[in-house]
Amino acid sequence: MTGLAALAGAVPDPELPMVTLSDLGVLRAVRRGEHTGEVVVELAPTWLGCPAVEAMAADVERVLRAHGERHVTVRVVRDPPWSSDDITPEGRRKLAAAGIAPPRPGGPVLVQLSAPARPPVLCPRCGSADTALVSAFSGTVCRALRHCAACREPFDHVKER
Repeated sequence: MTGLAALAGAVPDPELPMVTLSDLGVLRAVRRGEHTGEVVVELAPTWLGCPAVEAMAADVERVLRAHGERHVTVRVVRDPPWSSDDITPEGRRKLAAAGIAPPRPGGPVLVQLSAPARPPVLCPRCGSADTALVSAFSGTVCRALRHCAACREPFDHVKER
């Protein structure tokens, strides 16, 4: 990653501060205008109505301005849409280390009349597959609250998209 992209990508997610915008795959592009010198940053929100995207944009702009960039524009892009598969292996590792189950790999979840067979959500603390959904929402709309029957601990799970 180049200097500006590294700076923007190192900004922590406001709702999951243990991971950066690069870890989450939210940072899509950073480029400098050839004639204007303006730095344009593109962010893909994890959800269509993600309330954190404004905080992400403000944090990226603040960091780049602190490093001498005078003209910074942060754009929200939705094409291609963010997918939980965009989370890097390092991001998945950091989520699990913080006690939050990362999303299962496998791409977007198709809408079906019957539930598709999916691998179980593993407990980030003990690794058990004996976990259950407690609530479809947790601290943010992109996380669910689950419970581990083996270690009896609740944990957050970043939902698949």
